Amino acid sequence: METAVKAGRPVWQNASGPQLRLSERSQKPGGSPAARPPTAIVYCEGNFARVDGKTANGLVRHSQAYRILSVVDSDHAGGDSGQILDGAPNHIPVFDDLETAVTHEAVIPDTLIYGMAPSDGKLSADDRRVVLDAVSLGMNIVSGLHEYLSDDPEIALAAKSRSVSLRDIRKPRSSKDMRLFDGSVANVKAIRIAVLGTDCAIGKRTTATLLARELNAQGIRTVLVGTGQTGLMQGAKYGVAMDAVPPQFCCGELEGAIVAASEGEQPDVILIEGQGALSHPAFCTSAFILRGSQPDAVILQHAPKRAHRCDFPNMAMPDPGDEIALIEAFANTKVIGVTLNHEGMTEAGLTAAIKEHAGNLGLPVSDALSRPAAHLAEIVLSAYPRLRPMPVAAAL
Repeated sequence: METAVKAGRPVWQNASGPQLRLSERSQKPGGSPAARPPTAIVYCEGNFARVDGKTANGLVRHSQAYRILSVVDSDHAGGDSGQILDGAPNHIPVFDDLETAVTHEAVIPDTLIYGMAPSDGKLSADDRRVVLDAVSLGMNIVSGLHEYLSDDPEIALAAKSRSVSLRDIRKPRSSKDMRLFDGSVANVKAIRIAVLGTDCAIGKRTTATLLARELNAQGIRTVLVGTGQTGLMQGAKYGVAMDAVPPQFCCGELEGAIVAASEGEQPDVILIEGQGALSHPAFCTSAFILRGSQPDAVILQHAPKRAHRCDFPNMAMPDPGDEIALIEAFANTKVIGVTLNHEGMTEAGLTAAIKEHAGNLGLPVSDALSRPAAHLAEIVLSAYPRLRPMPVAAAL
């Protein structure tokens, strides 16, 4: 029997990074404080390893800004989050509730991260109680909701009384300080590649993160520009939460992040995290990403077994060929490869799907999580062979 596949200033230079209290700093020899990643519990009740738990899913896979200690989700209590999510242990346990997760640690963790991305972007009554409990323990709160916890009188007062911070990832700076598009992205020398998709919560950020890691490992200087709350929570140095910015400024704010990344890092490649899907009527972020980043190329993420769009059971998934045609008609760019999300697929089914899509689309196809990262990088290197490291001359 076949088994399932397992595997601030604009936030241009990310001003939404964690604000460390003195207790969240370690001491270097000689007494000078050295910042270390704050410890964090990720709250994801009833949603871990599901679509609405994408923030928690992303954080247990990759986090530079926080050291993730555990996940709270009673549906998976007692399990290993890596085993549950990808079939490989990562030693980040899942607990039944916040109290159990905190009791498991020798000291109270620094931070509670709200690890869900509900479509309405709001806090439920049960979730509110958990947030207030964490505040009462002296934990900082990080949230990617559209409902800003720092604007909530009860939560804000509780946080003030305990001297803890409330970090609202999606809370934009004042519109008077926002940036309009001015075309300066055309002067960026790095190759710009957007990782877009045929739906939301389909793996665009994960693919972009793994691709950036592999290109850098091969000596190709690569920067990932985040465009959503999870990427910024993970520690993206450059980025902006696109869906929290007024449409007038979306293109300019993203352009500013890309220009800042270019000037600050002098990279060979800039990857731009995608949001939603260009063909999806519920989202406009893909359009702003294409306009603001003016990408040289696009990698498209698709889930062959997903029957309908997330949260829209009456809206069928698009054919990837149609999405590619739409992207290339909408922007002066080209799709250079396709990456698959293997949800609901067997290993044999995935292998067949990779071959089928490559043949039908005439493009390289891979799966970021179940295939070697080198296959992912090869999509970029095939399109831009000048990026390949020069071979070292043999010694005479």
